[in-house]
Amino acid sequence: MTSSRHGSTSWRMAAQATLHCLTGCAIGEVLGMMIGTALGWTAAPTVALAIGLAFVFGYALTMRPLLSSGMDVRDALKVALAADTVSIAVMEIIDNTVMLAVPGAMEAGLANWLFWLSLAFALAVAFVLTVPVNKWLITRGKGHAVMHQHHHGHQQHNH
Repeated sequence: MTSSRHGSTSWRMAAQATLHCLTGCAIGEVLGMMIGTALGWTAAPTVALAIGLAFVFGYALTMRPLLSSGMDVRDALKVALAADTVSIAVMEIIDNTVMLAVPGAMEAGLANWLFWLSLAFALAVAFVLTVPVNKWLITRGKGHAVMHQHHHGHQQHNH
């Protein structure tokens, strides 16, 4: 579980894990913000939808290689929950706090550059602040390290 690899590459591993998490979060976040904004929802249900979809897409991206390596859905979901829950939660708290803090961002609408610039900025801030969280988890054999432990036995992990 704890190897020299964790100590020597933990920042790189943390950045890779966070980038992986960011990908799923961004897909869900953008989709949720687009749907909520397009439907004219207020901030609360739009943010709730974006957070829910961020978790769905984050877990799905983690489960995909596990399922293709032959792991069953139940076990893949357990690994995804262990690997990504804290990372996604931290990322979503930061991301949505930034979006809500930028004046007019949530009300700007999909055609307004303020919405997209604010969302890109919020995701960037979330990435930077989540990397240390993932580093801390990985060095303790938790978080995305769980994914590496399970994936190591099946095939080479390439992200």
